[in-house]
Amino acid sequence: MTDSRMERGQEWLKTLLQLNGLSVDIEGEIETIVHQDEESPEPDIYWLTIDETNLTPEQIEILTGPDGSVLDAIQYLANSILNLNQLQEEQASYTVELNGYRVKRFAEIRAMAEAAAAQVRSSGQEVEIKSLSSAERRQVHTLFKEFDDLETFSRGKEPFRQLVVRLASIE
Repeated sequence: MTDSRMERGQEWLKTLLQLNGLSVDIEGEIETIVHQDEESPEPDIYWLTIDETNLTPEQIEILTGPDGSVLDAIQYLANSILNLNQLQEEQASYTVELNGYRVKRFAEIRAMAEAAAAQVRSSGQEVEIKSLSSAERRQVHTLFKEFDDLETFSRGKEPFRQLVVRLASIE
């Protein structure tokens, strides 16, 4: 069974890169997230992985950008353009991956989140996690849904917005 959202994403990203003089293949994979305590699963995430076989190390570095900023921009464009004029139930969440950057970065983010959780639990004081993109902040918010004793929120304005972890308030 093919998924038209996946095919659209792959075709769009391949065309974008071709317009920039890069001939690459785009691999697609669907990630389904199911939380045990939620009635409905979160929407599928469509991973669009740029095959780096035909890219030079310099091209990979340029496409990734400092701290993943170019990859984030491409991903933002993908999500904005591919969901434009789509019915709510046809919209999708796209993650653009290159050279394992997202997987490595997610491991770093998870480690930061776990360290912040430990610090909040031991001190009782809130902890700010700085230097996260909006997509990365969403990942941390999602990670913390697993913890009943902690809560997260974002504070400040871009580009200085930061994620805050604190003990959950009891209501």
